[in-house]
Amino acid sequence: MSSEDLETARILALPPFVTVDGIINIRDVGGYPTLSDAQLVTKPAFLFRSGEPTRVSAQGQEQLQALRIRKIFDLRSDGEIHKYKVPPPSIEGVLIVRVPVSQNEAYDPASLANRVKDFSVDAAQAFAKLYAGILSQGGPAFELILRHVIDNPDEPFLVHCTAGKDRTGVFCALYLSLLGVSEEDIATDYTLTEIGLRPMMPMLVARFQKEAIFKDNWETVLKMGSASPETIKATLAIVREEYGGVEGYLKAKANLTDEDLRRIRKNCLVSISQL
Repeated sequence: MSSEDLETARILALPPFVTVDGIINIRDVGGYPTLSDAQLVTKPAFLFRSGEPTRVSAQGQEQLQALRIRKIFDLRSDGEIHKYKVPPPSIEGVLIVRVPVSQNEAYDPASLANRVKDFSVDAAQAFAKLYAGILSQGGPAFELILRHVIDNPDEPFLVHCTAGKDRTGVFCALYLSLLGVSEEDIATDYTLTEIGLRPMMPMLVARFQKEAIFKDNWETVLKMGSASPETIKATLAIVREEYGGVEGYLKAKANLTDEDLRRIRKNCLVSISQL
């Protein structure tokens, strides 16, 4: 095992990462302090984020049970699930809720070629375009997840997409921003995906190198898989500039009220003294 592999294994064995056999890039979004009160942190062991859980093992299902996760929100589109043959798993005692950010994602060769071209020309601009689209289309999906937070404050849940990076990353950035977490800590949470995905890179490489457009532009594909702090900070800037901040976004796109936002904060923040 290389020194990088050893360091990756060491980090993945520590919080906020958790171990669920067969689920990639899974970690707890709890424990981040708020800017307004250093004694308040995001509730631990409540919201978990990950990549697709299709390959969860029997042991992994038991580990999900131990984490008390009873609901999984799947942000992927039907077309994506069908194309890559990665259906949601059947897990006893766990409800899978399909909440696609968009059903309009195109996976035909021409559309994939355009996406690769965007990233090859200017990756930062391509991410800005991608994440602006997630913000524009994701409101209904994000509303359903946040309704769970409002109505079920004692029921831990998991949110995922394919890698647990883009759609999941945008949702978690909105969640943490609403709770008053600093931009630096939000960026830290986002960038952990690069470490979380390392053990599964051989599987992801095998999947995407079946597509000629990806195989022939592999350096660009690696850019598409990156998770730099600047990317999520730019997304938060879009939220401020176009929606007046996270509250404005959630009111406009997720149909939430001031009372809803108050209840989310109440349900998702805890005092360090309570832990």
